[in-house]
Amino acid sequence: MSGAGPARCWVVSDGAAGNLRQALALARAMGVADEPRSIALRQPWDWLAPRLLAGAGTAIRFGDGGRPTPPWPALAIGCGRRAALLTRFLKARSAGRCFTVQVLDPRIRTDAFDLVVAPRHDAVAGTNLITTTGSLNPVDAAWLHEARLRFAGLAELPRPRTAVLIGASNAAQRLDEAYFAALLQRLAAQQAAAGGSFLVTLSRRTPAPLQPLLRRAFAAFPGLFWAGPDDGENPYAGLLAWADRIVVTPDSVNMLSEAAATGVPVATFAPAPIGGKFARFHATLRAEGRLQALDEPPRPPASALAETAEVAREVTRRWQAAVPPAG
Repeated sequence: MSGAGPARCWVVSDGAAGNLRQALALARAMGVADEPRSIALRQPWDWLAPRLLAGAGTAIRFGDGGRPTPPWPALAIGCGRRAALLTRFLKARSAGRCFTVQVLDPRIRTDAFDLVVAPRHDAVAGTNLITTTGSLNPVDAAWLHEARLRFAGLAELPRPRTAVLIGASNAAQRLDEAYFAALLQRLAAQQAAAGGSFLVTLSRRTPAPLQPLLRRAFAAFPGLFWAGPDDGENPYAGLLAWADRIVVTPDSVNMLSEAAATGVPVATFAPAPIGGKFARFHATLRAEGRLQALDEPPRPPASALAETAEVAREVTRRWQAAVPPAG
């Protein structure tokens, strides 16, 4: 960890935006020289990842077609079960010279890695575990300040500015036309009472057939609507930075975590009971005063959910303690 510059770190994911975002956020908060590595796996390793370690060196392919070969990095941070196969491989192959950190539930014993970082709702058990409330992300005061500068034009929209972050159906809630009709009815009532504007963004997961419906509905109000590159540069960071309140559909741990990191009131709309492990996550956010129902008056949290910097400090401490002596 000493030397002329920052230590090399492989930031490993399967290319999924949410996984890459978490691993990269941790690496950058640690100040290491991040080298993003997107991987794909041959079968049956893809089905069984990260359980099947035998033959993993030939089953893993980087985005450029290459295989994992020395020199190994000093640190590897993976996120997602496919990435966990590579971080597990590195721990075994590097003889302890590569410190391996796996983000999210690895689906196997945590001692296959040097350290695991997972949210409480994943219910992971292990002695080498750091638990969080939500997902790791880059949102902090500096990130928000930069976003305000980059998207300064959003300041001209009427206040209160309500950012609306829209995902898709999953185990948490079914997001269909009936759901959005009810959501829009409530948002329209709030806008009629308080004025303001809506800063709306859809995720990559939002079904294409719903996009025209949502675009037409929000066109009735002042604001911004972004569904993809055809609408210009992705303004997501600006929406978080300039929002006076954020409304998030209940399906996304990443979006709820990033909204809670801003320090403004965050609400969700869940007409049906929250399902799956998401119920535990929502309950934790509510208990911490970081999430409320859409129909409740906005209440700012006592503080922003600033976990990534804290996790980065703890990972660095444990990494330093584990580094073998030189020579």
